[in-house]
Amino acid sequence: MAPERIVSLVPSLTELVWWLGCGDALRGRTRFCEEPAGEIEVVPTIGGTKNPDIEAISAIAPDLVIANREENRREDVEALQHAGLNVLLTDPNSVEEALAMTAELGEALGREKKAERLVGEVRAAVTEGGGERLTALFVPIWRNPLMGLAGDTYGNSVLEAAGATNVLAGRTRYPEVTLDEVQALRPEAILLPDEPYRFNEGHVPEFSGIAPTAVVDGKLLWWYGPRMPEAIRELRRIIRELAA
Repeated sequence: MAPERIVSLVPSLTELVWWLGCGDALRGRTRFCEEPAGEIEVVPTIGGTKNPDIEAISAIAPDLVIANREENRREDVEALQHAGLNVLLTDPNSVEEALAMTAELGEALGREKKAERLVGEVRAAVTEGGGERLTALFVPIWRNPLMGLAGDTYGNSVLEAAGATNVLAGRTRYPEVTLDEVQALRPEAILLPDEPYRFNEGHVPEFSGIAPTAVVDGKLLWWYGPRMPEAIRELRRIIRELAA
């Protein structure tokens, strides 16, 4: 039986639940769950991703809480579990894992066919770029200290799907680096996502001496769900322009 009272602590998965046609079942979201804009506002907020209101969530009596190992704190997830709530803890670190999670969530919500359609659309978007020369990229995720997107992450996998290689792919997660180290890695292009650090056009000169640099919507790199197909295509377009 599909859940009838859902609380989502993950912005991208809140959007996915809505896209799958289960918006009516959403009873709680974090204040960062802002998509789909103009519609999601009817769902009450229950704190942030790092500080959800456990008592408020328990009072909702949800039959499903959606959480994420990286987005949410372990102690909050455990508190929800100890309260007897059914927590779906997600942790996709690649496009393939995100697709498996999409299928799993679709099954849990009784929306298997729609989830399968999204999986097919993502695979089609990946296939469209087959055979292209890969562009070496550097993607910072924080400015002070400078930290970069590395291997074993969903963002790294999205870059690969979009036709790029990550100069930090051989390292783990989000290592600290220096600009000299980045220059030595000889990236062909640099992407500055506007989340989690809010990189903007004013930061471009800090990196453009190393390689052509562009500010991008962070959701392209970090959000799994219904925007995945277009995210892959848009990143591919941006990368092509920078590497031209």
